[in-house]
Amino acid sequence: MMRAMTMAAALLAAAPAAAQQPAELRAIDGTRLDVVSTGEATRVPDIVRINAGVATQAPSATEAIRQNAARMASVRAALRRAGVAERDIQTSAINLYPDWRHIENRTPELIGYRAQNQVNVRFRDIADAGGILDALVAAGANEISGPSFEIERPEAALDEARMEALAAARARAELYARALGMRVRRVLSVSEAGMGAMPPRPVMMREMAAQDATQIVPGEQSLTASLTVSFELE
Repeated sequence: MMRAMTMAAALLAAAPAAAQQPAELRAIDGTRLDVVSTGEATRVPDIVRINAGVATQAPSATEAIRQNAARMASVRAALRRAGVAERDIQTSAINLYPDWRHIENRTPELIGYRAQNQVNVRFRDIADAGGILDALVAAGANEISGPSFEIERPEAALDEARMEALAAARARAELYARALGMRVRRVLSVSEAGMGAMPPRPVMMREMAAQDATQIVPGEQSLTASLTVSFELE
């Protein structure tokens, strides 16, 4: 009796360990087909980023930095007046370097220093971005680059792209199966190869309108999802 109880306890102890072992994949009886497919969804971007900054030149490094800081303070104040939140303003570069005059066959001559300060600004209302840029220039900004566009919440669009990629993979598998005189039996595996956003061509233009205001046109942005899907054909 004791021996039987001991054996039963040993079996119960071994059961959880056995349950944790990964199940073996069922052998493939037919032909394996691996398909790589891509799906795409488009959205109008709702965020635009611009780099704006101030470059100053002065005989001394101290004066170049001082002038730069004063003008940059005006630029930041203009952003705040325009309603841009502090969390949407981020310093992207601060530079100070000597300014040399180069004349042929002569030693370069130090003529002063240049200071640069740039911020990356995120605009959540693209329609107002052009007018804000004009205000920045009026406040002293003399370096502007961009724009780059983003979709703040891309998850829904990416899910659309995933579903399109999956449907495309299935359709391609059916095509190969018909060409081979076979049929798709089952899906063996699905893996996501990657996701990405294809930015629209940046557009920043000035229209010769009554107020000659800067216009920023976001266009559409494509988001893509790539899948690798394995099928069994029979």
